[in-house]
Amino acid sequence: MVRATKVRFDDENMWVELSDGRTLGVPIAWFPRLLHATSKQREACRISVRGLHWEALDEDISIAGLLAGLGDQTRRMPKAAE
Repeated sequence: MVRATKVRFDDENMWVELSDGRTLGVPIAWFPRLLHATSKQREACRISVRGLHWEALDEDISIAGLLAGLGDQTRRMPKAAE
């Protein structure tokens, strides 16, 4: 199982280093809570077996979801016309 080992941010991206040597760059805009957070809030990430957690932001991001290219899954997606 691939795990996160480190998380860092620049102005536009979240960078997640993985246990298999890869580094994922993900736009912060995919996660509105992180987008609107302060640098200090972003740095308060707890890495677990399943992914990333920010207690104060109520944000949880799975590594499996990042690898699948998924952004924030709490947003309601518009329904297609029936």
